Amino acid sequence: MIPVIDLFAGPGGLGEGFSAYHDKSGQRAFRIVLSIEKDEAAHKTLRLRSFFRQFDGGNVPEEYYDCLRGKLSIDSLFAAFPLQAECAGREAWCAELGNEREFSAEEIDKRICSALGGAKDWILIGGPPCQAYSIVGRSRMIPVDRRKYEKDHRHFLYREYLRILAAHQPPVFVMENVTGILSSKMDGKRIIDRIFADLRQPLAALPELERQPPVALEYELHALTRYESPNALFASLEPLPSDYVIRCETHGIPQARHRLILLGIRKDQNCSPDRLRGNSNEISMWRAIKDLPKIRSRLSREKDSPEQWQMRIQEFLDTEPLKNGALPRELRREIRACADKLRPIKAQGGEFVESTRKPNWNASWFYDHRLGGVCNHSARKHMKTDLWRYFFAISFARCVKRSPHLLDFPDQLLPNHRNIEDLENGDEIAFKDRFRVQVKHRPSTTITSHIAKDGHYFIHPDPAQCRSLTVREAARLQTFPDNYYFVGHRTKQYQQVGNAVPPLLAHKIARIVHKLLSKPGRK
Repeated sequence: MIPVIDLFAGPGGLGEGFSAYHDKSGQRAFRIVLSIEKDEAAHKTLRLRSFFRQFDGGNVPEEYYDCLRGKLSIDSLFAAFPLQAECAGREAWCAELGNEREFSAEEIDKRICSALGGAKDWILIGGPPCQAYSIVGRSRMIPVDRRKYEKDHRHFLYREYLRILAAHQPPVFVMENVTGILSSKMDGKRIIDRIFADLRQPLAALPELERQPPVALEYELHALTRYESPNALFASLEPLPSDYVIRCETHGIPQARHRLILLGIRKDQNCSPDRLRGNSNEISMWRAIKDLPKIRSRLSREKDSPEQWQMRIQEFLDTEPLKNGALPRELRREIRACADKLRPIKAQGGEFVESTRKPNWNASWFYDHRLGGVCNHSARKHMKTDLWRYFFAISFARCVKRSPHLLDFPDQLLPNHRNIEDLENGDEIAFKDRFRVQVKHRPSTTITSHIAKDGHYFIHPDPAQCRSLTVREAARLQTFPDNYYFVGHRTKQYQQVGNAVPPLLAHKIARIVHKLLSKPGRK
C-alpha cells in the first residue's frame, strides 16, 4: 500500500477517501500512516477511525459497533484491543503545526520519517486552516481591524505544509483550500500567486532549508478538472488559479461545495494526471438523506412534548401574516396544507438511532448492515419563533422552489438582528438568506463550520420535522459513511463535518493519483 501523510487533517475526510480506495485486484491501494490535527475532538475522531481501519472490512469487532451504539466507551474499546489501539494512536497525532514552542520541526520530521519507513512512493495531502481566507471570515475581520487580519497567522500556515513538502519531497501532493483564497490579499498582492510560486519551487521559497550541494526541487501544479472556457481561444493557455476550483455538485456530490484543490507532481516523475470525470446529473440533497430516521426538533425555553411541539407550530396559523392576507394566496394555502398534515413525531434522535433502512443513494458507500442504525443524529432545540420561521421557509420552498430571503418574510417573522436595520433603511443585506432551507430537488448549499453556531442556514426541507439538519444529515451531504463516528459534543461534531473534504470526492481523486503512480515509464 502507498503511504499517505495527512496534514491539518480535521476529522479525516480527505484521508478517508484515499484509505477507502481499492485497486483492480480489490486490495487497498493507500494507507494513512500519519494524520496530524490540533483539535482534540477531531483528533479523537481520527483515532477512532484509524482503529476501524486496523481491521479488514469483515473483521471489524462487534465491540466497535457497540461503541457507536453507546453501549461501550471508546476507552473500553481501546482497552479490549490494545495492539490496534496503539497503532491508531501512532497514526493519529494531536499536534499543532506551526507551533514551534510545543512541536519543533525536528520532532515533526522525525514522526514523518518514522511513519514512512523509508518509502519512496508516498502522498502528502491536506489543507491549511482556511478561516482567514474565507469570504465570511474576511467580512468579519477586515472592517474591525485590517492590520490584525493581515497579520493573522493562519495566512502563513501553508508555509508549514510547504516546509514539509520541501524537507520530505513526496512524488505527489494534494492541497485543498477555500475559494476565498483566490481573492485574499496581503499588502495589496494576491496571496494565491505567492502560494502557487512557492509550491512550484519549495526550496527556493525556503532558502534556510537549501541543502549542500543545492538540490533542484520543482513541482508541476495540475488542475483536476477543467470546465468549459467562455472563450475557446484561451483554452490552451496555462491554467488560471480559478481553474483549480472543483465544483463538487458536478462530480456526484449532493452539495454545491466549491473548493480549490490542486495536484502537485514532482517534475522528475515525468507524468501527468487524468482529470475528474464530470457528471451532468446532479444528486439532490433529498436523495442523499431521505432514508434517515424522521425526528422532530426539541422545544427551547419551555416544557417539551410532541403535542406541545405540534401546538406551537400550529399557532403560526393564527398569526397576522396568515390572517390578514399579507402573504400570497398560494403560499398561505401551502402553509395551511402542511400544517393540516402535521402529526407529532415522538423521536428526537440521539447519538445512536436504530434503523434498518438502506440509503436510497450509493448504499454500497454509506451503508453498514452491522451497525443497525445511524450515529450523530440528534435534533437541536428551537424556540417557538424560530419554529415559525422554519415552517414558513419550508412551505415557501415547497411553493416557490427556492429558499426565501429576508425580504420574503412577513414583518412579524423578521428576527431581531442588525441586518434587519439595514433592511428597514433600504441598504443591501450582507446575510439576506439568514434562514435558508435546503431545497429538495437540488444539491445542498455548502456545509460549513457555521452550522455549529446555529442551524438557520441549514433547515431541513420536511415540514413534519421542522428543524435544522443533524450532524449525520450534514455528514451524509459531505458523503461520510454511516459508520464514521464524530467524537465530541454536538458543536464540535458540526465543526468537524463542516471543515471536512467530502470523502467521496477524495476517493475519486485517489483513483487519479493511484493511476498516476502506476504508470509505466514513471521515474
